[in-house]
Amino acid sequence: MSNTVVIITLSLLVLLSPFLSRIVRIPVVVVEILLGCLAGYFGLLVENELFKIIAKVGFLYLMFLAGMEVNLKEFGFAKSSLLRRTIIYFAMLYGCSLALFLYFNLSSVYLVAFPIFSLGMLMALVKEYGKNQPWLALALNIGIIGELVSIMALTILSGGLEYGYTREFAFKLGGLFAFLIGFVLFFRGIRILFWWYPGLKTLIMPHDDGKDQDVRFSMALMFIMVAVMLYLKIDVVLGAFLAGTFVAAYFKHKTELPEKLSSFGFGFLVPIFFIHVGSTLALDAFTDPQTLGLALFIAGAIIGIRLISSLVAYGGYLGLKNTILFSLSDSMPLTFTVAIATLGYEAGAITHNEYYSFIVASMGSGIFLMIAIKILYTVFYPNKGQK
Repeated sequence: MSNTVVIITLSLLVLLSPFLSRIVRIPVVVVEILLGCLAGYFGLLVENELFKIIAKVGFLYLMFLAGMEVNLKEFGFAKSSLLRRTIIYFAMLYGCSLALFLYFNLSSVYLVAFPIFSLGMLMALVKEYGKNQPWLALALNIGIIGELVSIMALTILSGGLEYGYTREFAFKLGGLFAFLIGFVLFFRGIRILFWWYPGLKTLIMPHDDGKDQDVRFSMALMFIMVAVMLYLKIDVVLGAFLAGTFVAAYFKHKTELPEKLSSFGFGFLVPIFFIHVGSTLALDAFTDPQTLGLALFIAGAIIGIRLISSLVAYGGYLGLKNTILFSLSDSMPLTFTVAIATLGYEAGAITHNEYYSFIVASMGSGIFLMIAIKILYTVFYPNKGQK
C-alpha cells in the first residue's frame, strides 16, 4: 500500500508544482521541496527503497545534465585575469573556512562543508534564467570546478572518517586520482579516434534518428559510468557528471539533444529528487531553538564566505549587482551538504543535533536564496525577463 500511496503522491506533486509556482510566484524548485516537506509530514511520502532509488536516479540525471553544460575541449578561462581572479576566489573561500574552523574549534566536517559546491540548485537557476546571464555563466564555470574539488574533498573526508589517515585511506585517494588521470587519457584517445574516423559520431548518433538512438546512448553511457564508480567505490556523482561532459564534447552535431534530455529530466526525474529532499526533513527541526541556531550559523558561514570571496575576487570584474547574484547562486550546496552531514553523523564526528542543523541549513538556505535571487534579479534588472 505504501508504494501505491508514494507513486500517486509523487505523480500529483510533480503535476501540480508548476501551477502552484505560477500562483505563488516563487521558483518551482522551492515549491517542490516545500510540497515534499508537507507530504512527508502528513505521511503521504514514506522513506522506502522505491522512493529512494527514483530520487537517486533523478539526482544522477541532474548531474548528467550539469556535465552537458560544459565542453571539456573548450573549458577554461579566456582571460588570464579571470583565471587569477578564480584562484583568488578559491584561496579566499578555503582561507575563510579554515579561519572559522580554527576560531570556533569545529569538527573537520565543517571545514569540508563550508566551501563545498553542488550543481543541483544551480542547474535549476540555469533552467529558469538561462546561462547567458553573466553572473550565472560564471557561477556555472566556478561551480563545475568547485564540484570536482568537492568530490575530492568528500572522498578525503569519507576515507579519513572510515579508515583514519592510514594506508587504506591513501589507496582510496590514489584510486580517485588514478581514475581521473585515466579518464583524461581516455578522453584524449577518443578524440584521436573520432579524428581518424569521424563517421563514428554519426553512426552512434545519426542525424536522422527515428529510434532515439542519441537518448539510448546517453542513458547507457551515464549508467555505465555510474557502475564504474560503484565498482571503484568513488562517489557516483562523478560518473554521471563526466558522462555528460563526454556527450557534450563529442556529439555537438546533435543540437536538439540537450533540450530533449533537459525536458525529460526537469519534467519528471529531477522534480522527484527535489520532492524527496523535502520529504527527508522533519518539520519539528525548524522549531528547535538549538538546531535552528546552529543551522543559521552554518548557512550564514556558507553564504558569508562566498559573498566576501566574490566581492574580493570578482567585484571589479562583474560589478556589484552581478557579483551579489553570483555569490548567492553558488551558495546552495544542498545535496553535498546533506552527504557530508550523513558521513559525519554515521562516523560519529558530529552529533544528531548537528546533523539536523546541517539538513535544515542546506534546505532552508536553498529555499531562501532561490526566492532572494528572484527578488534581487527583478530589482536589479526590472526590464529583463527570465529565460
